[in-house]
Amino acid sequence: MENSEIQDVLMSKLSLQEVHVTGDGSHFQVVAVGEMFSTLNRVKKQQAIYAPLMEYLADNRIHALSIKTFTPEEWARDRKLNGF
Repeated sequence: MENSEIQDVLMSKLSLQEVHVTGDGSHFQVVAVGEMFSTLNRVKKQQAIYAPLMEYLADNRIHALSIKTFTPEEWARDRKLNGF
């Protein structure tokens, strides 16, 4: 699976301002930025990202997924710390 495919799925299924995906074909890192995260706890944030990707996890196109979520305000403050 390509990084851009994951990015497209997340952008089309969730209300996000930005999505950055890196990975090597089966292990991916996702940085998602959206106002939707402002009211969610850590578990709900992870579940929100996993939900639209479940079919890809189930058929092993995505083997491992690392997720970081930010509100736009958090991202504006922390993006340099995350290498962006």
